[in-house]
Amino acid sequence: MSGGEHGHIPVMAQRILDLLAPAVTRHSATGEGAVVVDATLGAGGHTELLLRAFAGLTVVGIDRDGAARQGAAARLAPFGDRVSINAGRYDELARVLAEPVGLGRALPEVDGVLFDLGVSSMQLDQRNRGFAYAVDAPLDMRMNTDDPLTAADVLNTYSHGELARVLADYGEERFAGRIASAVVAARREQPFTTSGRLVELLYSTIPAATRRTGGHPAKRTFQALRIEVNGELDSLKAALPAALDALAVGGRAVVMSYQSLEDRIVKREFAQRSRSSSPAGLPVELPGTAARFALVTRGAEQATEDEIEANPRSAPARVRAIERIAPDGVEGGAR
Repeated sequence: MSGGEHGHIPVMAQRILDLLAPAVTRHSATGEGAVVVDATLGAGGHTELLLRAFAGLTVVGIDRDGAARQGAAARLAPFGDRVSINAGRYDELARVLAEPVGLGRALPEVDGVLFDLGVSSMQLDQRNRGFAYAVDAPLDMRMNTDDPLTAADVLNTYSHGELARVLADYGEERFAGRIASAVVAARREQPFTTSGRLVELLYSTIPAATRRTGGHPAKRTFQALRIEVNGELDSLKAALPAALDALAVGGRAVVMSYQSLEDRIVKREFAQRSRSSSPAGLPVELPGTAARFALVTRGAEQATEDEIEANPRSAPARVRAIERIAPDGVEGGAR
């Protein structure tokens, strides 16, 4: 699918559509009356795909990035009141559903929720945001430019131990301690302000043998700084339960992640929700303990080779989906 004049190609577009379709169309082939939450609206590519595919569908979009919301509003204007664009992080989903912009009613339950995690293509392409290590730019990395903490603040104010923790936990960087030492030494001479200087430091700090085989030496550090600045993992841990709790019976949640830390959180939450709470070893399941959810995907699905060739940013994507099969307080049913 082409991103057209908006320049954004939704990742795994057809697969996302196929995963959400049974939930959207379970009452009407056109999705009449159905509501899907695009919890990471971004440039609006996936929302546009859904609105075009299902003429009766309404989408509630959420994004913390003001520039993203503005661009999505222009892209989705032809759909009028079938789309509601809301400011917020995805862990504010429950608040948004209590009063979605322009809908004039609360939404106690929805038919689908979509998360497309990580940094968006639009943010990567905006050089002044500092997300991409391939260009020299201010060390910002805020998804919401009104938030106070920037990547430069992290580099210039965190202690050696705090920096090493961030790099190890959020970037899975094996040289976290060495990099933290180099940053602390370098900032004594001059505070960090641009990504180019950080990339130079990483090239000089990470051993040459690792640079030759481990991908770009800045990848893990930039990922770690972005996650820390935006509180991404904590937001995800809070957002997933809220999203699943909001689903109607037959509704589905689809999550696309781009790195292992996010995917582990999704895998763990989905596994817990789709598992009986009866103690192991009992010959029969206890009343009230059957799972209320069932996995739709077995493991994490990936983009096809053809899609990766057409859209290289889809290469790291991992997709998982889950469906609510019973309301809370009622026995779960077989699929």
